[in-house]
Amino acid sequence: MTWYDATGRTPPERPATFPAAPGAPQSGSRAPDELEVVLAQAAVSAAEAVGGYAGGVYLRSRTEGMLRLAVLAGLPARLFHPWWRMHVNRPFPVAEAYRSGRAIHLADAEESMRRFPQLMAGLPFPFSSLYVPVVSGKEKRGVLAVLRRATPGNPVENSDRHRIHNVARRLGSSLGELSDQGVSLEWEAEPHPVQLPSVTTPLVRIGHFTWELDSGALTVDDELCAILGLDPARFSGTLDALTDRLMPADVLGIWALARQTAAASRRTRRRIRVRGPDGRPYLFEISAAGDGPSGTHRPAALTGCLVDLGSAPIVFEATDRLPRGVFSLDRLGRITYLNNSAEALLGRAGPELTGRVLWDVLPWLGHTIHEDHFRAALMSHSPVHFVARRTPDEWLAFSLYSGHDGLTVTIVAADEPSHAPGPEPEAAPGTAMVPGPSSPADRASALYRPVALAIALTEAVTARQVSAVVTEELLPAFGGRQLAIYLLHERHLFLAWETGFPQGFLDRFDGVALDARLPGVETLTSGRPLFFESMEKLGNSYPGIPLDAHVGARAFLPLIASGRPVGSCILGFDQPRDFGPEERAVLTALAGLIAQALARAQRYDTEAALARGLQDALLPHQLPELDNVATIGRYLPGTQGMDVGGDWYDVIETGDRLALVIGDVQGHGVSAAATMGQLRSAVRAFALSGHDPREVMSGTNRLLIDLDPGQFASCCYIVVDPRTGHTQAVRAGHPQPLLQHPDGPTEVLDLAGGVVLGVDASASYPVTEWRLDSGAVLALYTDGLVERPGIDIDLGVERLRSALAECGSAPLAETADRLIRGAGAATDRPDDIALLLASRWGEDDGGGRRGPGR
Repeated sequence: MTWYDATGRTPPERPATFPAAPGAPQSGSRAPDELEVVLAQAAVSAAEAVGGYAGGVYLRSRTEGMLRLAVLAGLPARLFHPWWRMHVNRPFPVAEAYRSGRAIHLADAEESMRRFPQLMAGLPFPFSSLYVPVVSGKEKRGVLAVLRRATPGNPVENSDRHRIHNVARRLGSSLGELSDQGVSLEWEAEPHPVQLPSVTTPLVRIGHFTWELDSGALTVDDELCAILGLDPARFSGTLDALTDRLMPADVLGIWALARQTAAASRRTRRRIRVRGPDGRPYLFEISAAGDGPSGTHRPAALTGCLVDLGSAPIVFEATDRLPRGVFSLDRLGRITYLNNSAEALLGRAGPELTGRVLWDVLPWLGHTIHEDHFRAALMSHSPVHFVARRTPDEWLAFSLYSGHDGLTVTIVAADEPSHAPGPEPEAAPGTAMVPGPSSPADRASALYRPVALAIALTEAVTARQVSAVVTEELLPAFGGRQLAIYLLHERHLFLAWETGFPQGFLDRFDGVALDARLPGVETLTSGRPLFFESMEKLGNSYPGIPLDAHVGARAFLPLIASGRPVGSCILGFDQPRDFGPEERAVLTALAGLIAQALARAQRYDTEAALARGLQDALLPHQLPELDNVATIGRYLPGTQGMDVGGDWYDVIETGDRLALVIGDVQGHGVSAAATMGQLRSAVRAFALSGHDPREVMSGTNRLLIDLDPGQFASCCYIVVDPRTGHTQAVRAGHPQPLLQHPDGPTEVLDLAGGVVLGVDASASYPVTEWRLDSGAVLALYTDGLVERPGIDIDLGVERLRSALAECGSAPLAETADRLIRGAGAATDRPDDIALLLASRWGEDDGGGRRGPGR
């Protein structure tokens, strides 16, 4: 296992095994502990390497395309719960770094907003961030991330890029070793918090001395000299020399302490606090060391030590004299100190709070609107001020001041704000009412999360994508736990999406008519949102309505776009809730955005269905059947955009020969599909007119330039004589085909080629000739089958070649399905895929062992 320091260098020595991670679950196996420590070390090393205040590592999870935050150093994990899970398709830097395989360095908020607006919508603070993919060999493992102070106008320095890349490289190597040992690197747990090393806390120093009582000689060590600023070589060896730099009152106290200790009739130890040359406190301790001459109790010598306490005692004493409360948190949110006034204002004794996580022991400070304030202080390092309600009648004003090692917080009593909400609605017995946003700071901090929803909705295309975005952005923003979206169709509401409700509970409402007396229907027909602070109020307003087992609140929002009803949205909360005026206004406005996104998605679905129909009509539905040759084709649309592209394949009978065609028009959408149809028709026309392969490609090239200057396409055209196997091939910027030899190797062909179609009207396309052996298989494909973001296309071609080789002599249909199966399962495929297989057999091969149905 590789250990490394903050610069990425490997120290010359390391322990043979990793220590168990503090607080790690003891499962009986050391492998999980080693993984945790490797990740924690990387996060800490990366943060230290580039001067960051937080570091984290995302790993792949068992869910396809989902990354999970495994460790978070320097920040409270609870405050960053919305970012624990990150799909690789999301427009966030973590996802893009993983998806593309390239590091992302963001120097300040301006650059972050320009490149990743959703990141800044959720975390609108001035910070810098660096993201580096973690790779073992050629396998992606995750992403290493660091947050630090912004450097406006100055890009991330090359030295910092180099250092964090070194840490990521070492982490990838370590994860590869763990994987080789059988350790699963898929992360499913919550992130482990990690404390960063302190940079401000002074080290406690201890110096020692021995005082011989008979001779008066004083022997001191170098550390004691260093504490008092003495030169060991010039120290005279007397107590006067030792105390020369102390205050007179302290010197007298030390002499008195020494006399008392020496005169004691039994072993004793005494201490006195003194002030050093710099004015800071030191602890002077003296004890007797051994008895004196026989028959006496007088000690032969005194031993002692001088302890440098740092500045803590002074600070603690000073803050206890202040009339305002002062407490401190480390960067994981644990309370490290409270003065007396803070204990009184918070209503809790120090021992009950110290060492505990703030939001666990003071849950009223854990409300979403207050979490935003703490996030702001920890990430921006600027003072943050807000007002919070501790009890229904008591308000406190908080000021947060951030540093590398944590937060200092001051508290004073405050008057009730004039904008405070009215009386809270009554909650069910045994439950608490959750307040809504109250102060201006509360309202401001509650607004930017809906901004993230608005930005995300602009990128959602289908109705399912819109619903997923609402689930991921809206529910966390308002603390909701349940969501249901109904869409209107022929005067009935049909359930389109649900999450958080008991299984089957919503089935009874699916397909309800618009005359039903239900809140989800009436919010749409009236156009008014309906808010119920408790389930009891919902039941009273709609007697007999089925209620699930949750005791909470409900919001029913009409989904209306441009005056046209689209459906209704239901939000569920686990606890009774006060929906304040601002929160109601925001939810109502967001319902309008959701409605517009859903209306746009419905139009997209209609247009996409038409485009797919057009494309389906342009692709061959049945390939010609010839003696001695079998062919089979496969097509998969992309999963992004309009799901329609310009990939095509074709098989053309040209007299006694067979032409195999595959091509790829640049771009997606109806335009690309229309161009594809024109090119397919052109190739077919030239082929059926008896032109040779060179003429077919040159003629198609000139036609494309005439039809659409600026549009281009790649193409591969192969003509096979089924009887003799004589083959001619011409290629225009298209990936090289594969050839599986009968009972032999599978290779990537090296066909001569010309530039892509549509670029140069005078381009020439050389022809390659060879004999296709009986039993051989040709594989023609488009780049969507072999190209992945962040992965070299040559690696994709090699994987396809290996997969074809592994198919052996399987029937063509089975071979085609196996080659395309992995791509078909991908949910983030940006490009279409076309695949065309052809197999030839001789007349003495018994009808062909590779036919489509065999």
